[in-house]
Amino acid sequence: MSAENAAVDFSELVNKNKQTLARLKDSPRLLLHRRDGEDLVLTTAARAEQDQTVVSAATRMLSAMARREPGSMELLLDILPDAFPWVRFLPEPDAHAFAAELVDTLRAADSIGNNASVAQLLIAWQHTAEVHSDPVLLAALTTDHGTDYGSVPDPLDVR
Repeated sequence: MSAENAAVDFSELVNKNKQTLARLKDSPRLLLHRRDGEDLVLTTAARAEQDQTVVSAATRMLSAMARREPGSMELLLDILPDAFPWVRFLPEPDAHAFAAELVDTLRAADSIGNNASVAQLLIAWQHTAEVHSDPVLLAALTTDHGTDYGSVPDPLDVR
């Protein structure tokens, strides 16, 4: 949440709903803190639509650039470390794979209006970079230990 967003306890919305909702006139979003659950963000439908329009426009421009412009993938690879400093830890083939997957996932997520897959992609690649940043961890995860520990049980069957 940016500094311009207001924050209140959820109970304030319940107990003083008109006054609390009036705060949306001065702030684009209202962060609602909850004791028994994840915090919520309240905004107007118009603001949510504007936000989606901006994300969609940026996604379409990046996607079009990556597909049409000669050398655009190299440019994307050059700027990725500015946006995501952890990319510096990825081996070059992985950085290329991340860039291509990011553009494709952004485009696909925009087509359905749900960015959860983009967030998951970024988290997964960041964890990959974390492994590459730690030589001991990288060695532990890439060394053949010569032992087969058998099949892995289905996590849905383990209860």
